[in-house]
Amino acid sequence: MAELVITSPSNPRLKALVALRRRRTREQEGLTLLEGYDELALALDAGVVPRTLFSCPELMLDPGLQDDVVRRVAALGAETVRLSRAAFEKVAYREGPDGFLAVVPSIDRTPRELDLPAEPLLLVAEGVEKPGNLGAMLRTADAAGADAVIAADPVTDWGNPNVVRGSKGTVFSMPVASAPTADTLTWLAERGVPLLAATPDTETLHTDVDLTGPVAIAVGTEKYGLTDAVLDAATHRVRIPMAGLVNSLNVATSAAILLYEAVRQRAIR
Repeated sequence: MAELVITSPSNPRLKALVALRRRRTREQEGLTLLEGYDELALALDAGVVPRTLFSCPELMLDPGLQDDVVRRVAALGAETVRLSRAAFEKVAYREGPDGFLAVVPSIDRTPRELDLPAEPLLLVAEGVEKPGNLGAMLRTADAAGADAVIAADPVTDWGNPNVVRGSKGTVFSMPVASAPTADTLTWLAERGVPLLAATPDTETLHTDVDLTGPVAIAVGTEKYGLTDAVLDAATHRVRIPMAGLVNSLNVATSAAILLYEAVRQRAIR
């Protein structure tokens, strides 16, 4: 079958792609967008099968090498569509697009569907508002070897294009789930996973708590931090020492510090 080619930026199929930037449309369709060669390659390695791949050879940094990815997607039975530069730039949501945009299934999973080891290292992000922060936390969790990231009372969905971009595609390789805070706390308690809550309102430093066993590290909203429900349920409340005038760290930075403290402790136990 000949590959479909779209040259007009006003093509109806492109309008449908742009619509997937809206959360309501993503939830209705069960689909989301994945843009970028590196992100797509990582998702394919993780077993993701795109619904459709839109590509633009004019924008590819190495058309010969990167065309292999197009053939790889086609071999999975997915539709592949070539776009003109003008058409691709109409649907791209990144600055400096590299010619790859895939429509892939959305991620819809609860914590109870996660397959975890006996002593998991988990990150719980409660009410995080900025997709870029959630994506950055996913990259860190992946690098740190965490077993899963759970969005509690999520403000944004895992399929948000800026989460996908901020995570460099690890949202498709890292086990992730979403649930209300109350359900997340119940699930952790049932599994016997201690909860570590990050808060400035404690004297206990994050280095003073044993993180070598199963643990869920919880960080909260950019403005208000964790809710009382999480703080009350926490096995430990810890703070990251700060010597400057600013009273808080970026939530993704805090998550990184706490995760890597767990990595450090686990490496020497």
